[in-house]
Order: sequence, then C-alpha cells, then structure tokens
Amino acid sequence: MTQQSLLARYAEDIFWMARYMERADNLARLLEVNEVFARDRRGAHNWDAIIDLNADREAFTKRYGTAKPTSTAYFYMLDRENPSSIISAVRAARENARALRPLISTEMWTHLNIFYNELLEIPADATRVPNMARFCERIRNACHAHSGITEGTFYRDQGWYFYQLGMMIERADQTTRIVDVKYHTLLPSAAEVGSLLDLSQWNALLRSAAGYHAYRRVHPSGIEPSAVAEFLILNRRFPRSVRFCIGEVSAILSQLIFKFQLSRGGSVAAVVDRVHRRIEETDIEKIISDGMHEFLDTVQIDLSEITSAMNLAYFGHDTIDEESVA
Repeated sequence: MTQQSLLARYAEDIFWMARYMERADNLARLLEVNEVFARDRRGAHNWDAIIDLNADREAFTKRYGTAKPTSTAYFYMLDRENPSSIISAVRAARENARALRPLISTEMWTHLNIFYNELLEIPADATRVPNMARFCERIRNACHAHSGITEGTFYRDQGWYFYQLGMMIERADQTTRIVDVKYHTLLPSAAEVGSLLDLSQWNALLRSAAGYHAYRRVHPSGIEPSAVAEFLILNRRFPRSVRFCIGEVSAILSQLIFKFQLSRGGSVAAVVDRVHRRIEETDIEKIISDGMHEFLDTVQIDLSEITSAMNLAYFGHDTIDEESVA
C-alpha cells in the first residue's frame, strides 16, 4: 500500500478512532471527579458546569430540563442520542475500526466489538450516583485494554503516527476540561480555596487524571492547588499534561514530515509550533493572574485549529466533521 493510498483511505479513520477512545476514557474520568465535587452543597451547580463545559446546554435542556445528577450522568454515559456520550464515542470508534479492518489486528477489532456490546447491555440505573464510580472504572479499564492492544499490535507505519496524533490532541483537550470543571466549582465561593474540601477535590482531580502518584513525586510535601494546576497544564514529563501532549503532537508531526515525506504537514506544524510556544512561554502565575478559564478556553480553541489544519492538509476538507467519520 502506498503512502498516498493510506492517507486517502485510512488516515482520518485512524485519527478519529484514537480520539473517540481517548474521549470515552477521559469523559469517564471527568464524570468520576465531578461526582466527587458534587458531594458538597453546590452539587447542582457542579452538574451544570459539566454541561456548559461540553457546550451541551441546549441539547440537554431540551430533553431533560434542569441538570440533576442521574439525568446528567445518563446523558453523558449511555444516551445514544447524545453524540457527546461515552456510548456514542465508543460506537463511533467501532465504526472507524470497521473501515480499518485491513490495517488493525483482529484483537483490536474484537475488543472494540465486545466493549460496545457490553455498553448496550448496561442498565440505566448504572448511571445513578451510587453506581457511578464503578461504571466509570469499568469504562476506563476497557479503554486501557484498547490502548494496550493497540500498542502491542498496531504496525508502526504512518498510520501509527496518525493514531498517536489523535490520542494526544484529544488528551490535551480533555485535560483542559477536567481542570476547568474544578475552576467552575470555585466560582461561587473563592473563599473556600485551601479548605479541607478544596484540597480533597484537588486530590480527586489528580486521581481522575491518573496523576496523583506522579504529582507526589514532584511535590512530596502535599497538595497545593496552584501546584496541581501547574502539574496538569505545564509539566513536561507527565503524559496527560497539556504541555506534554502538545510537545508530543509536535514531535509526531516532525516524524510524518521527515520520515514519511508528508510535506503537507508543514502547514499543520506551523499551527502546532505557535500553540507550543504559547504554552512554553507562560507560567502558572501568569495563567492564574490572567484567568484560568480564559487560558484553558484558548487552548481548546488552539486544539480545534490544529484539527482544522489537519483536515485541510491530510483529510481533504477544511472543517471538523466528526459525523463523516462516525
């Protein structure tokens, strides 16, 4: 198979399969940490925050009205009519994988089929708050199994690099959303910053990003909110930090350009370099001073611009059209 035919036939499906699986994993993490945040007296506000962060207010209100724990959890876990739900993400990844059968292993295809069919059989009461942590853990374990199978069986041609691009772009985006949920919980009462409740929520945030033990290696003295935010956004070595992910995107693009002579990636690299420089040149004090939410929102816009540049350079269209690959 030539490089051109791979790009024309499979690159976009590979890219979005990776994004959808990473999205399912991170959405489970987001819901799990939000359930912890929702235990305080501002619980209803916390569920509103997750809807707004995913830009789903209109769709949710039309179907469910006021945000409540059970309806919000169902909307993001098992609602097949919600394109932002976990089950919709896994279904989309499965459809991408179907188009990729000549490229992916039998193990990858089989696991995605089993995962999706298991989701179809999960009862609605699994999304109730008492069951939510167990459900989210089940989703994360299945996503980790997919990652392990992919790591162990995917052939290391340019398709592998498109998979890594999708995973890292989505991971950076989802990390900004997880941190932003915490930011929203502080808006009504900034006076609680540093309280036992606040520290427990930052602890939960680290655990949701699988970063608690890595954070404690860097900061053994304990949890400090600005240090947690810095770790998740700017740390160079933590594989879920925004800075790490953007750095990986830059390195992967270089491989595609120089190893596989995909010169069209130069336009994408220019966008990535601009985003990378912005992150490299800031620090947590400036981010907090200028506004945490504003910074995270800018990063999300930057990631969307990177995807748009990839659409134009590699996938043959100039808009982000997730429906076309689902």
